[in-house]
Amino acid sequence: MAHVDCFVKELLSSDAMKEYSRARVYLDENYKSQEHFTALGSCYFLHESLKNIHQFDFKAKKFKKVVGKEIYSDTLESTPMLEKEKFPQDYFPECKWSRKGFIRTRWALADCAFDLVNIHLFHDASNILAREKSPSVYSGMRQKALGFVLDRITDQRFEKVPYFVFGDFNFRLDTRQVIESLCSTATMQTVRVGDTNEVEKLIFRESENDRKVVLQLEKKLFNYINQDVFRENNGALFLQFDSELSCFKERLHELEISFPPSYPYSEDSSQGKQYMDTRCPAWCDRVLMSATAKDLVLKMEECTVCEYSSGRLKPSCLHRQYIYPRSYRVPLGHNGSINLELLCSLCLLILKSTHWRSPKLGPTTLPKSRRGIVNYQPICHLRPSPSAQHQIGLQTVVFPQLFAVPVWL
Repeated sequence: MAHVDCFVKELLSSDAMKEYSRARVYLDENYKSQEHFTALGSCYFLHESLKNIHQFDFKAKKFKKVVGKEIYSDTLESTPMLEKEKFPQDYFPECKWSRKGFIRTRWALADCAFDLVNIHLFHDASNILAREKSPSVYSGMRQKALGFVLDRITDQRFEKVPYFVFGDFNFRLDTRQVIESLCSTATMQTVRVGDTNEVEKLIFRESENDRKVVLQLEKKLFNYINQDVFRENNGALFLQFDSELSCFKERLHELEISFPPSYPYSEDSSQGKQYMDTRCPAWCDRVLMSATAKDLVLKMEECTVCEYSSGRLKPSCLHRQYIYPRSYRVPLGHNGSINLELLCSLCLLILKSTHWRSPKLGPTTLPKSRRGIVNYQPICHLRPSPSAQHQIGLQTVVFPQLFAVPVWL
């Protein structure tokens, strides 16, 4: 956690961020608390040109003007400016200590109030188990958790406002249906563990062509012979298997997906366009919204909502009706330090779009100086390790002159 604290303090004091005169940073760092720890955090940076912004106090039930820079860490349960909850343990019984949950903040820009909800849902613990039935048991767990969040942020305790829910939903394609589609003419070989008779791996071979292996599936292995199929036409062929949102169609809305699956990209910066062979590629990272929030997006002349995340997860970016994927990486220095100058430069490419007003321009007609302004993905390894636990995942929501970075610790 010391690395995160150092990173945040250096970022706040950086010359590149000097125009962002107000900030709110919330980091859930109390990893000793199994009952409350989520490893989530949210960082909000406000540009000096933004004169009228308030944040909601959930305890006092009123908005308060945002002034100065403040950092809250360790435990966030006593912080009245947000709501943070960890999902009940029985929601994901396979994991002895799950860190999944959500953080909610409420903001008012002029006379427009809205909620920003950073969420992290349960993953697929086993490819083998995910394939057993359609939809998978993990899909049901995520459905239950997301329903829990929506019920909490729309209950009667507070006035209802438009809301954006974004982060790592861990939504997966229907594994069984995908495999049936990819291996429709293949034969399946089952390999079991001798002592327990438990399925250890599934091997799918072509019926002809020297019985070449098409797909090998294990608990944490999804090794398909040609992963290019997931990138062709931005993965449009597989959208039919992306169905986990269907049961929330009355409560959550999403703009058109026009980018390849965002997970699990390689953590090796030299192979940034390659998927790892651990999971079936999927659109895990999403920006979802209420019907009223979608109306705001479509009506406001200048409104950008972006999600950024690290390593295995590529960004999902919402810019009016256009969605752009991009990826950039910020390397460590030789001594393990974060290259803040480069990170801040990438962040400012987003932030400097404050006064730009061209809502009718499409992705191919954007001025060169603005093209891709919403698509940058700063990635900072805290240590020279490929493990995701040693990375900062940046998920970002950007409104005019409001720069928000929820962080996975």
